[in-house]
Amino acid sequence: MNNIHFYEFFDALDSFIEPHSDEGDSSASLQADYVPPPSEVTVHRVGRETVSLQFESSSSSVRYKLHVDYSCNTQRDSVDSDHGDSLEIEGLNPGTEYTFNIKRISENGTESNATSLSVFTEPVPPTGIKVSNVTRESLSLQWDPPAGEVESCIVTCCSGGETVEEKTTNTNSVTFNSLKPGVSYSLHVSAQLRNGTTSPPASITVKTKTELECHLEDLGLMPYYREKLTLSKILEIDEKTITDVPVKSKSDLPWYFLKKLMMVNVTARNMKCASVSELNCDDSSGKLDLRDLLDSPNTGDTLNPLDIITALFLCSDAFVQQEMALKMSMCQFAVPLLLPSCDTEQCTLMLWAMRDIIKKYRPPALSQSKGFIEERIVDSQVPMISFVRLGNCSLSKSEILNKLLSNSQQYHDTFVHHNMEGGDSPKSISNGLAEITWYLPGGNTNIDLFNKPVAVANLHGDIATFKKQYFFLCQTSAAVFVFFDHLDSECKILTTQDQKAQIFLVGNSESKNFSLETLVNVATALDLTKNNIIIKTKQKNDADFIKCLRKKVSDVVENPQMNMPIAHMADIAHELRILVDEDSPQCQAGKKSADDITEEIQDLLQYKEQQLPLQGQIWKELSHLEKEEFRLKKVGSENIEMYKSDLEQQREELRKKQNSYDMSPAMTCFINAISRPGIESCYFLKWMRMNLDNVSRLKLSALREMYKEKCKDSANQDEVNEIDRQLSNSSLGIEHFFREMGQIYEASFSLPETHPSRQQFQHLPKLCAQLLLDGFPLELVDGDASNIPLRWVSDVLTQLNHFVSPKNKIRVVTVLGVQSTGKSTLLNTMFGVQFAVSSGRCTRGAFMLLIRLNEDIKREFGSDFMVIIDTEGLKSPELAQLDNSYEHDNELATLVVGLSDITIINIAMENSTEMKDILQIVVHAFLRMKEVGKRPKCQFVHQNVSDVSANEKNLRDRKLLLEQLNEMTQAAAKMETREENKSFTDVMEYSPDTGNCYVPGLWNGNPPMAPVNVGYSETLYELKKNIIQQLGEGVSSANDVLEFKEWMISLWNAVKHENFIFSFRNSLVADAYMKLCTEFNKWDWEFKKSMYSWVSNAETKISNFGTVEAKSQISDMEEFLTQLKCEATTELSKWEKKILDNLEEYFKQTDGHVYLVAGYKEEFKNSAKNLRRELENSVVNQLTAAADIKQALKEVDKIKENHTKEIEKAVGELISECRKKNVQMTDAELNKEFDRMWSETLRKMSFSGLKRRDVFTDVSHYLRENVSYKGSLACELLSKKSLEECGLEPFIHKPDGRGETLKTKFRGWFNLEDLIKARQKVADNIIAACQDSVTDKTKRNTNYHNTYIQEILRIIDEMRNNADVETDIEFEFSLKQHICAVAARNFQRMQEDFIQANDPKFLLDKNKEKFCADFKDVFHKRDQCQKKAQEFIEQCLKPAVEDFVYRSLGTNITEEMMRSKVFSTRTSFQCSILLDLLSREDFNSYLSCICIYQDYVKTWILQQIRKHFSGASKTSGYEEEHIKSSIQNIKDAMEKAKSETGDDLKTFVEHICRELSDKLVISQDALGAFMILNNADQEQFAGWLTESVENMEETLKKKFKDTTFEIKLELLRVNPQTELFTRVVGCGKQCPFCKVPCEAGGGKHKDHFASLHRPQGLGSYMCVGSEKIVTDICTSLVISDKNFRCRATNMKDHPYKSYRDIFPDWHIPPDGSLEASDFWKYVMNKYNRDFAETYEAEPADIPETWKNITKQQAETSLKKHLTSAETDHIQPHSL
Repeated sequence: MNNIHFYEFFDALDSFIEPHSDEGDSSASLQADYVPPPSEVTVHRVGRETVSLQFESSSSSVRYKLHVDYSCNTQRDSVDSDHGDSLEIEGLNPGTEYTFNIKRISENGTESNATSLSVFTEPVPPTGIKVSNVTRESLSLQWDPPAGEVESCIVTCCSGGETVEEKTTNTNSVTFNSLKPGVSYSLHVSAQLRNGTTSPPASITVKTKTELECHLEDLGLMPYYREKLTLSKILEIDEKTITDVPVKSKSDLPWYFLKKLMMVNVTARNMKCASVSELNCDDSSGKLDLRDLLDSPNTGDTLNPLDIITALFLCSDAFVQQEMALKMSMCQFAVPLLLPSCDTEQCTLMLWAMRDIIKKYRPPALSQSKGFIEERIVDSQVPMISFVRLGNCSLSKSEILNKLLSNSQQYHDTFVHHNMEGGDSPKSISNGLAEITWYLPGGNTNIDLFNKPVAVANLHGDIATFKKQYFFLCQTSAAVFVFFDHLDSECKILTTQDQKAQIFLVGNSESKNFSLETLVNVATALDLTKNNIIIKTKQKNDADFIKCLRKKVSDVVENPQMNMPIAHMADIAHELRILVDEDSPQCQAGKKSADDITEEIQDLLQYKEQQLPLQGQIWKELSHLEKEEFRLKKVGSENIEMYKSDLEQQREELRKKQNSYDMSPAMTCFINAISRPGIESCYFLKWMRMNLDNVSRLKLSALREMYKEKCKDSANQDEVNEIDRQLSNSSLGIEHFFREMGQIYEASFSLPETHPSRQQFQHLPKLCAQLLLDGFPLELVDGDASNIPLRWVSDVLTQLNHFVSPKNKIRVVTVLGVQSTGKSTLLNTMFGVQFAVSSGRCTRGAFMLLIRLNEDIKREFGSDFMVIIDTEGLKSPELAQLDNSYEHDNELATLVVGLSDITIINIAMENSTEMKDILQIVVHAFLRMKEVGKRPKCQFVHQNVSDVSANEKNLRDRKLLLEQLNEMTQAAAKMETREENKSFTDVMEYSPDTGNCYVPGLWNGNPPMAPVNVGYSETLYELKKNIIQQLGEGVSSANDVLEFKEWMISLWNAVKHENFIFSFRNSLVADAYMKLCTEFNKWDWEFKKSMYSWVSNAETKISNFGTVEAKSQISDMEEFLTQLKCEATTELSKWEKKILDNLEEYFKQTDGHVYLVAGYKEEFKNSAKNLRRELENSVVNQLTAAADIKQALKEVDKIKENHTKEIEKAVGELISECRKKNVQMTDAELNKEFDRMWSETLRKMSFSGLKRRDVFTDVSHYLRENVSYKGSLACELLSKKSLEECGLEPFIHKPDGRGETLKTKFRGWFNLEDLIKARQKVADNIIAACQDSVTDKTKRNTNYHNTYIQEILRIIDEMRNNADVETDIEFEFSLKQHICAVAARNFQRMQEDFIQANDPKFLLDKNKEKFCADFKDVFHKRDQCQKKAQEFIEQCLKPAVEDFVYRSLGTNITEEMMRSKVFSTRTSFQCSILLDLLSREDFNSYLSCICIYQDYVKTWILQQIRKHFSGASKTSGYEEEHIKSSIQNIKDAMEKAKSETGDDLKTFVEHICRELSDKLVISQDALGAFMILNNADQEQFAGWLTESVENMEETLKKKFKDTTFEIKLELLRVNPQTELFTRVVGCGKQCPFCKVPCEAGGGKHKDHFASLHRPQGLGSYMCVGSEKIVTDICTSLVISDKNFRCRATNMKDHPYKSYRDIFPDWHIPPDGSLEASDFWKYVMNKYNRDFAETYEAEPADIPETWKNITKQQAETSLKKHLTSAETDHIQPHSL
C-alpha cells in the first residue's frame, strides 16, 4: 500500500464511571457483570469499499461477540461478528472518512464500553478524462468529479519521461500553456483526500498541434490532409460555384481560390475574409472620426496566399496538384517546385505536378519562319536561375522578380509579394517553398525581355533555415542570386557547399545593417568578381536596378553553365534526400505500363495498323455499311431486302475479319493496366496521354516542317497531299486505344454467347464506366470514322447507370462551333475540366465528361450529374474537301443538340459567309429537335469581343444575327419540308438580349507570357451561372443515364438516314406517347362507364314513368324527356371538361418526358370532344327511343289496367254468388264456376293492342333520305329492287361491268380483281359492325324505333368514308340496301315479339291460373301473406334485380379486361396478338390475322374474355356486389314504406316500388296481377316479405353461379367484346403499302402510324411478271430510290421517299434498328410456300439472312421494337 493511512483511536466515553455496589454485594458478582472493551484494535487493510479490522485476542476464557457501528456523512450501518479477532466491513463508499464504534457483548447480553476509530477508504482515480482546445502551445483537460470526499486533484504533465508541470486544483479542469508544438504529452490526474491520501492516476496522452495542423484546421482542410482532395470533389458543382457570396471565414478561402483557379481567373490569389466593417461599410453616425483609420488593428483574418496555396497542395492528391499547377501556369502564377512540410522539415520536388504543363514559344532562330517550339516544360532544356534570401532583407525579392519578368506595358504579379493583397501577412507554413516560373520569348525583339527561355525559381524563407532547398537550387541552377542586408563574415552556408551554380550577391546599401567590408570578405572567400555583385544604392532607382539585374540574368541565360531539365532534377533530389512526388509505387507502376506501350512506337501510321488494327479501314468500312443499310443509296434496281441482306452479310464478314485478329500486345497491356485497382490505372492513363502527346507532337512538328518546305514548290503537289494525309492520320491518343477496346467488344458480340472471347471481354464496359465516373472522357462519336459504336457506348452507359443508381439523373451541356475557335478552352474554363487543347490535338468527334452535383443543389437542379460534351469543330478544313462534309457537320450537330439540354453556339469569326454556314447547320439541328418533341435551349457565345459597351454596340449585330437565324430557319424548314417554321423563335425559345454572351479574348497581352484575361474568366463565370440557372428552370425533367442512352441511340439511328425528321424513332418518345394513350384510355373509359350508368338509370326512370312507383312530379313525357336530355348535357359537359382538365394537368407535369409528346395535345383534345359528340348522339337516341316506346305503351297499359279491374270485379261477384249458396264447394266446382265467369267476362271485353308498323317502309324511307343527295342515279338504283327482296343472301360485290369502277381511285395496286377484293373486305367489315348494332338492339326485348336504322346508316357512312377504298354509288347503295334489309327483318321480328309480349288478351290468359288460385284462396278465406310475399318476390323483384345485374355486369367485365396491359394501348395489343400467333405456329391463324384482321381481332378478344372469365368465380364477385346492393335498396325501401303507411297493403307495395323506381325496373304487368284479389295482412305480408328477400339473395347467387358465362354474355347490356374492339382497333386505317393496322392513340389523330410494318407479299402483293410474292418492306422502301404506282398516282411512277405527297396522313419511319421486322421476316420465311399457295403465286426469293432468324430472335425483336415498358412483360398466353 503506497498511501499512508491515518487512524485515530479513542474511547466512546470521556471517563470511566467507578463501579458501585450496595451492601451485601460481593465483588465477584461485580466482576462477573463487567465486559472489557476491545483493545489493540488495528486496521488490517483498507480498500475502496472495504475496511478490515483486527483485535487482540482476549486472555479470558469468556467468549464475546463483536458489534461494530460505522457511519459517515451519507451512510450509517452496523455489523455483528462471532469471531473475536477480526472483522471485514463491506459496501463502503470510496474516498470517504468512516467512524467505527466497536463493542464486546457477553452471552448474557452485557455490552462493553465502545472503542472508536476513524478510517479513510481508498480514493478512486478520476473518470471521464478528456482533452479539448488543443493548440500549438496549450491544451485543456477535463474530467468527471471523482467519488468521495476529495479535497483536490493533482494533474501532472509529462513528456519524454520527465515532468513538465504539475498543478493542484479543486476544480475538474485545468489548462496547460507554454507547451511545444507537435509534441506528445502524457497527462496524469489523481484525486487527493483531506488526509493526503491520493488515488492512482488516470492518464491520457495527447499531442499538441503542429503549425501545419493549426493552419489546416483554420482553413477547414484538416479532413483532407490524410484523405486527399480529388478532382471530382473540386470540380463538383455546388452552391458556392454559382453564387458570389463574399468570403466570410478562413475556411472559405481555399474553396474561393480553387473556384477561381479552376476557371483560370488571375484574381484567384486576391482573397481575404470580408470584415464586419467591409460588409457593413455605411457610416450612419454622421460624425467624422478619422482616428480609427490610423490605428485600425489588423483583423487577423487575412492569410498569406502562399500559405493557402501550400495548404491546398499538401491536401490534394497527385491529380489535383497537377491540375492546379497547370491552371496556375496558365494564369502566369509561379508554381511550386519544392513543397515544404513545416512539421517534418522535409520537402518534395513537385515533378509530377508540373508534368502536364506544356509551353509554346518562338526563339529568335524561328522568327523569320514563324515557327514555334512546343514542349512539355519539365523536359525542356531551359536554364534555371534561382533567387534566394540570406537573413532579413529590406528588398522585396518577389516584387523585384515580378518587375524583372514584366515589361513596362505588361506588368504581372507572377510571385506573391509584400505589397499584394494578403502578401504582408506573415507566412505560417509556406516558408521553405520554392516556386518556379518561366520566361518564354515570343520572337519579337522589341517586346521580349530575354531572347532565350529561362526558368526562374524563388525560394521563400531564409536559406540559413532551409539549407536543403538552397543546396538543391545550387545543384540544379545555372545561377543563384542571393539577396541580403547583412552578411556574416564567415557565411558558412555560402562557402561550405560545392557550388555548381554561379553565385550573385544582391545587397541594399541603404540598409542600416549593410557592411561593405563584410561583403568584400565574403566575395573574396567565394572567388566572386565585381560582375557577381549587385548593389542597390540611393542613386540607383528601381528601374535602373531592375535593368542591371536583368542584364546579369540575360548574360547567364545566353551562356548558361547548366541546362538541367526539371525531370532530371529528381536525381539531385534523391541525393539530398528530398522527396519526389513521382516516386509513389502507383505512379511508377503506371509509368512503367505506359512506357512499355509507347516505347514501341516508331512510325505512328504503322503502329496504328499493327497494334490497333480493328479501328482502321475495317471500322470505316463497317461505318459506311451501316449508313448504306439505312440510306440504300446504291441499291439501284436490285431487290431491297436482298440488297440489305447482302449488306448484312458483308457486315458479318468484316466482323469475322476483326475477330480473326489476335489482341495486340499493346492492347493487352492497355487493358491490363486500366484494370489495376486504385489510382494506378489513373496514373497509367495520365502517363499514356502525356507519352502519346509527346510522340504525336514530335511527329507533327516534323511533318509541318516538311509541309512548309514542299509547299514552296508547286511541283510537289502529290507529296504535299501525302503529307497532308499523314498530318490528318498522325494523331495518336488514348481515345484510339479506347476506340480499339470498343471495337474488340463490338466484334465479340458477333460470336456465340458461350464463345470464350466473348466472355473474356464482357468486363470492358465496366472498366470504361468506372473511368468515366473518375473524370476521364468517353468518346461518343469516333471522329475518324464519323460513327458511334452503339453497342459499346450503350453498354458503358448502362454500367455507369448501374454504378450511380438511383442517383442517375443528368443534365447535358454541349458546345458547337467552327474548328479551332476555342470550344474546348471555353468548356475547360467554365467547368475546370481538361479537354485536349494542345496544338495539333483538335477535338475529333465528340467526347463526354461527367461532373458531380453537390447535394445542396441536386434538388433545385433536378439531377445528380452534369454531362459536358465537347465536339469536333464544324467546317473542318480536313473535311472540307470531302463531298459529304456538310452532311457530316449536320449529323454531328443534330446528335449533340439532340442530346443536350443547353447547346452553346461558339461564334468566333468575321467571315459572314462562313458564319451563315454554321448557323444553317445549327438551325437544322434545332428544327429537327422541335419536330421530334425536344426543345433544347441555346446560348450564342461571341468570342474576342472585349469592349465594355459590346452589349450595347452589338444591338444592331444581334438584330442582324436574328435576321440571319430567321433566314436560316426558313431555308432549313424548306429542306426538311417543315415550312410552317418561319422564324428562329418558331423553333425554340430565344431572346436576342439574353441569348447572347460577348466574351473578351483569352489572353491578356501577347503570348506566350500573357496570362489568361480576367475578363474572359469572369464572363464565362457569368455564362456558367446563367446556364446552370436555365437548367434548373427547365420545364422538363432530367433524363437518367439510361434515357440519355436511348436518346443517343435513337438520334444516331435517325441521323444515319438522309431525312432525319422523317426517320426519327425513339423509345422515350414512344414510351411517353404510350403513357399518354394509357392515361387517355382510362379517362375515355371512365367517361363511357359513367354515361352507361347514367343512361341505364335514365331508362329505368323512363320505364317507371307514369306508374305508381314513379318519383317524378312531371306528368308529361315530353317534358320529362327534355329534363333528362338537359341532365345528360350537363353530365356530358362535366366529363368533357374533366378529360380536358386532365389533359392540361398531364402536360404540366415535368416527369415522364411529357414534353416529348406535347405536339399530340391538340389531337387528344379533339378526341375528347369527339367522344363527347358520339356519346351525346348515343345518349339522346337511347333516351328518345325509350321515351317513344314508353309513350306508345301508355294506351295499352290503360287497357290492361281496365281489363284487370273488370276481371277483379267479376271475380268478386262470383265469390259473393258462391258464398250465397251456403254450401261447401270443392275446388273442381270452383274451377268450373271460374271458367264460366272467365269466358263470359272476356266475351264482353274488346281487345286492342299496339299497332304494327311496317318496318320495311320506315327503313326504306330513311334509306331513301340518306342517299337522296347522291342524285338521280341513287333514285334509279332504289327503284330497281324493293327492300324486301334484298339481304336474303350474303353480300357479294359484283361490278355491273359499265366501267365505273375502273375510274375509281383505289389506294392500292394492280388489277380490277384486287379492287373487288378490297371493296368486299370493306363491305364485310361494315356488315359485321352493323350486325353488332342490330344484335345489341334486338336482345333488349324492346320495340323498334327509327333511331335504330338511323344509327345503322351512320355506321355505314362513317366506316365507308374511313375506308382506304373510295367506292362508287353502285357499291354504296347495294351495300346499304343489303344491310338495311337484314336489319329491317330483325327489327320486324323484334317488333312482333314486343307486340305479342304486350298484348292485353295474351297477358290475361297468361295470368288466368294465378287469378283462379287467388279466387279460391279468397273464397276459402285462406291466409295469403306468405304466398303473396313469395309471389311479389318471384314476379316483381327478382326479375328486376336480375335485369339490374346484367345492366351493370358488362361494364365490370370490360373494365377488368382493360386493366390488363394487353388492352392498355393499341401498340401493346398488337404485340400480344403477334406473340400469341408466334406461340400458336398456325399458318391459318396468320392468314386470318392478315386478311380478315378485324374479324380475327374480334374473335381473339372474345377468346381472351372467355379465357379470363372461364371460372365461375371470376364474375361472381361483381354479381354478388350488385345483388347485395339491390337487396339493400329493397330493404331500405321496405323500412321506409313501413314508416309511412298504415294497414293498406296496396299503399305499402306502392311505396316500396316508388323508392326503387330509379334503381330497378319492376314489371307493371306483374305488379298489376299481384295486386288483384290480394287480401293479405300488411303487417304479416311485410314480415314474410322480409324473409323472402333474404332467401332471394341466396337464390339469385346460386342462379348466377349455375348460369354459363356464354349465356351471361348474351344477356349483358354493355358488350365487352365491342368495347374492347373499339378501343384497340382505333381508326381502322391500314398502311397503304402493307395493310398493317394503324396504332395511333385517340380518336382524332392527324397521322396514322404502325409500330411494325411487314413484307408486302404477306398482303398478297406479287411482282408483275414473275408472279413471285414480294419481300419488300415499307420501312425500307421509304428510304430507297424505288418508285411505286397505284390508282392514287394515276398509275404513274412516284418515289417512295415522297410517299406523303400521295398518302399525307400516314407516317412510316424507316426501320431504325435494322432488326425490327425480324418477326415478319421469320413468318414469311417459315410460311413462304403456304402464302404462295394461298395467293396462287410463286414463293418469294427469301434473303439469306432471313433464313437465319430463329423464333426466339423474332420474339425478342418484336418486344424490343415495340418500345414500351409494358410490352416487356407480355408473354404468349399470359392473358
